[in-house]
Amino acid sequence: MILHPHPLYGGTMHNKVVSTLARAFLELGLHTLRFNFRGTGASEGSFDHGEGESADLMAVLAWLRVHRPQDELWLAGFSFGGYVAVHSAEAAGAARLITVAPSVNLYTTPQVPRMPWLLIQGEQDEVVPCSKVREWLNGLSHRPDLVLLPDAGHFFHGRLLELRALIHARLASHVPRG
Repeated sequence: MILHPHPLYGGTMHNKVVSTLARAFLELGLHTLRFNFRGTGASEGSFDHGEGESADLMAVLAWLRVHRPQDELWLAGFSFGGYVAVHSAEAAGAARLITVAPSVNLYTTPQVPRMPWLLIQGEQDEVVPCSKVREWLNGLSHRPDLVLLPDAGHFFHGRLLELRALIHARLASHVPRG
């Protein structure tokens, strides 16, 4: 399941970073699911500062568990979607967490997931500064596998192929077979 960036700033399930994650996961043989948070696209409702969006995730997950009950859940998110993923990973029963530039500078995360976790961050991120991510990580009891991309900004302009290759390199050996 892949979660999109901030709905109030144009984030949708069609965002290019989200689409790159989906493509990489499909190439690894994983089933993927993207959806729009409340108030985005044709979705009903309005933005709810992460709480309602976490509820959206859980509602979609309930549907997913009915249709694909045997699948291991990998939860991924970009920017605001990364925050929602971190916030909801344990409650969702995720087996693995992948976050790209999670907006830790804008929202607090009271609970830190204790599962395998890959965090990808651009060192030149103008929206979620790398320094803020490092500061946040220093306070965590369980830290993710952090990968920093030099000269990459928040939207990974000109770096999407590198992001996709990184997902392949870091996750291919962990893909469930069966």
